[in-house]
Amino acid sequence: MAATPTSVPRVGNGPRRVGDGPLFRRALIGTVVTVTLLLLVAPVALIVARALEAGVGAYWATLTSPDTAHAIGLTVLVALVAVPINTVFGVSAAWAITKFTFPGRRALITLIEIPFSISPVVAGVAYLFVYGLQGLFGPALQAAEIKVMFAVPGIILASLFVTAPFVARELIPLMESQGRDEEEAALSLGAGGLRTFLLVTLPNIRWALLYGVVLCNARVMGEFGAVSVVSGNVRGQTNTLPLQIELLYQDYNTAGAFAAASVLALLALVTLVVKVVLERRGAGRRGGGH
Repeated sequence: MAATPTSVPRVGNGPRRVGDGPLFRRALIGTVVTVTLLLLVAPVALIVARALEAGVGAYWATLTSPDTAHAIGLTVLVALVAVPINTVFGVSAAWAITKFTFPGRRALITLIEIPFSISPVVAGVAYLFVYGLQGLFGPALQAAEIKVMFAVPGIILASLFVTAPFVARELIPLMESQGRDEEEAALSLGAGGLRTFLLVTLPNIRWALLYGVVLCNARVMGEFGAVSVVSGNVRGQTNTLPLQIELLYQDYNTAGAFAAASVLALLALVTLVVKVVLERRGAGRRGGGH
């Protein structure tokens, strides 16, 4: 008698799929939970615990020390400058790419995403070759007594570079999926470009826009590689918070390093909460801006 193929057991009305067994599911879930606890939860919990081990008073004293307070203030300043600029850039780029047809449109999308493929350290070095004393514009800037590298302008430029794609990357897929019909209808009724954007486009992209802004802000405040190259790591002058954490750790001030790190950890947690809320509103998904 010819052998017949063994039929696949069925669950309910559908075929049984690989991995449907309860043992497999439990093992998979247990593995994911264990890795999450070890790689994500445990480090964050350790940062908070070590930051507060000397007491709240010592923790606050560390954060309000002149160098750390300056680092926090500089980080906030850079974010206040870089995030709005990249928001305007991202909206403008997304508007141009999705609402107009022109030669090189796809090439422009590729150019916008270059910071995702280049190491931040490489970007910092590139800025040195452009704006440093021995760089392309270095002699002219020095003659005009304008200091870019190893100063706040250099930190802002590096931060702008590494965060440039965040807003545009969230908006372009969404605006492409929405098409141009609503904007064309508004223009045909006599609305100007700005009015069309404010009353038609912006309401459709508001959650995706906020989503991109949140991600951009988190990256600006946590950027290390590019900023470490262009800032010069001048204590109390050009150190942002990530650089200050490294400096405190190198000074064997572990309590201070963990205290400063807890600020970035808190920022990450707040960003995560806001991200989840925005995702529930429809941001962060293609076509989910309504």
